[in-house]
Amino acid sequence: MLGSRADAEDIVQETYVRWHQTAPGSIENPEAWLVTTATRLAIDRLRRLKTEREAYVGPWLPEPLVSAPAPDRDLDLADDLSIAFLTLLERLAPEERAAFLLHEVFDVGYDRIAAVLDRSESACRQVVHRARERVRGERKRFDVTESAKAALLQKFLKAMEARDQQALLQLFAPDATWTADGGGRVAASPRPLIGAELIAKLVIGLREKFWAPDRAMEITTINGETGIAITDGGRLVATMSIVTDGERILDVYAVVNPEKLS
Repeated sequence: MLGSRADAEDIVQETYVRWHQTAPGSIENPEAWLVTTATRLAIDRLRRLKTEREAYVGPWLPEPLVSAPAPDRDLDLADDLSIAFLTLLERLAPEERAAFLLHEVFDVGYDRIAAVLDRSESACRQVVHRARERVRGERKRFDVTESAKAALLQKFLKAMEARDQQALLQLFAPDATWTADGGGRVAASPRPLIGAELIAKLVIGLREKFWAPDRAMEITTINGETGIAITDGGRLVATMSIVTDGERILDVYAVVNPEKLS
């Protein structure tokens, strides 16, 4: 819902504070009560964040979750946690996002969603339908294994290390995009770059300008999907997530804002 671990933890904490303040035995269905409370709190938080995110410097990307490599059996979960998907959700209004996620990701029925949002079932169906059409129209989904992504990223690392612009051009689709979130705190393009040639030049430039002796790049798991983590003396300084059709890189999402990497 929120794209931020800290915000999510705040919502969970506030939900349980309200749980403990409720009279014992007054809640008939604990799960329904908890889902309703957490969702409404998340909607309120998104409304408050709207102004903050509109004033954000450059593209806003969700906080990356870096973890151990995930096996292919976790692909369904990874697809719903991916940076690309969470970024796409930013285009939905708070109640649209809540209804869409409850139904499409968590399989909650329209009767429950109606109770959560205090709307009619028919209105919730319309909200989910509109959100689904918007997301489906822009969401890129490919049947690509994590091992295939890892192989593609290995080629990327090799080409970057060799400063091989032609190899990089072959790795990116002609209309590929590169979106970087620096939050105004570190250098990053103020808008997404489009085109393999621009991206290849950027990658070579980043390798030349910002590399340091203690800097390292490794393939890891970002939001449940295979991605790249860049460290400097063991400190995480950037993450890279990709969308790919298995042959070319279609989109890159790079988070370099230090506040999101702590």
